[in-house]
Amino acid sequence: MHAPTLAPSLLAGDHANLAASARLVSGLGIGWLHCDIMDGHFVPNLSFGPETLAALRRDGVKLFFDTHLMLSEPQRYIEPFARAGADQISIHIEPEYDHAAALARIRELGCKCGLVLNPGTPASAIEPYLAQVDLILVMTVQPGFGGQSFRSDMLPKIRQINQWRNERRLDFRLEVDGGIDLATGAECHAAGADTFVMGTSFFRAPNHAQFVADFARFA
Repeated sequence: MHAPTLAPSLLAGDHANLAASARLVSGLGIGWLHCDIMDGHFVPNLSFGPETLAALRRDGVKLFFDTHLMLSEPQRYIEPFARAGADQISIHIEPEYDHAAALARIRELGCKCGLVLNPGTPASAIEPYLAQVDLILVMTVQPGFGGQSFRSDMLPKIRQINQWRNERRLDFRLEVDGGIDLATGAECHAAGADTFVMGTSFFRAPNHAQFVADFARFA
């Protein structure tokens, strides 16, 4: 079982100074930074491109870049994000492309690989790939915008994927993203999640150090 990991979402940081947001995360001893990449097509919003990651790397940010491609054709952008400094690249199961080949390409480029499923997608869609991934990300809101409310009806899906992981003795991480705060994160942890994307709840916390301490207690 993986140690619980907090992955603050850069999407909820200060867009006028993303490097400062990344340094805030690093200064608190957090190892991960979640980077939401949106194309305005697969999801109704635009966010960052590979140059944003590359700029953060040039600025000296050494965090683990947990890179989530919310793209209609994620397979076309694997290499640019790997070259820009992504450590892990997660791709959605919903678009039609060769998922196995894309996962293999992510690995070839030296990154960890993950698969993501939207709230309306059943767990069975990612089941054939469980042995090929380092992470499964369960979206607990419909992706596209930050600040949405957590969908508790995703908890059975998390439990099912965790059950498969245990039964098959697999070692992938089980991540959740969408409306995750200390309360909903605790619910997801009880269901089997070990990696928690927190955007609004983290960056808008009145005391970031206290937030991290509270996360360590529930986790």
